[in-house]
Amino acid sequence: MEGPGADAASAVAPIAKWRSDFSRMFQYYLDRSTPHPLQRWIGTLAAASIYLLRVYCVQGFYIVTYGLGIYILNLLIGFLSPKIDPEFEALDGASLPTKGSDEFRPFIRRLPEFKFWYAITKAFCVAFLMTFFSIFDVPVFWPILLCYWIVLFVLTMKRQMMHMIKYRYIPFSFGKQKYTGKRSAASTSGSPRD
Repeated sequence: MEGPGADAASAVAPIAKWRSDFSRMFQYYLDRSTPHPLQRWIGTLAAASIYLLRVYCVQGFYIVTYGLGIYILNLLIGFLSPKIDPEFEALDGASLPTKGSDEFRPFIRRLPEFKFWYAITKAFCVAFLMTFFSIFDVPVFWPILLCYWIVLFVLTMKRQMMHMIKYRYIPFSFGKQKYTGKRSAASTSGSPRD
């Protein structure tokens, strides 16, 4: 005869299987979206628009929006920062090149683009779900929060830009460089070829 724990175990098994199947399917589609950054960011823009429309229609949840803005600002700093900070890496010897004679080292982000996108998309989805619970609708004077966030954004970006200028790195690449090679003197003079 089976004990009372057997019923609980048999009830948990389908839930665990469903969770495992859902997790596997979610990871499959997440992996398939990796090589399509434009479509991913358009989807995130759609999620952000839906969230902002919800906040505008409800006329509330400004503190949730402020928290979301602070979180996105934190993610942006990680996205724009190098994985190995030149200020602290001088002791180890592995740092970004600062002179023309230094060896080229590619820029590696502290927070890769895919993780940046995934965290922002998740944040908008969680914030959207929070707008359905009145406990998160704290009455605040939203213009003060907006002004404070703008000041925080400007100061943080100023500090980040100064860091980028000081250590001479650009966190963006605009595709692979195309080299055309040397042109011969005959081809640059405009004379026709034989």
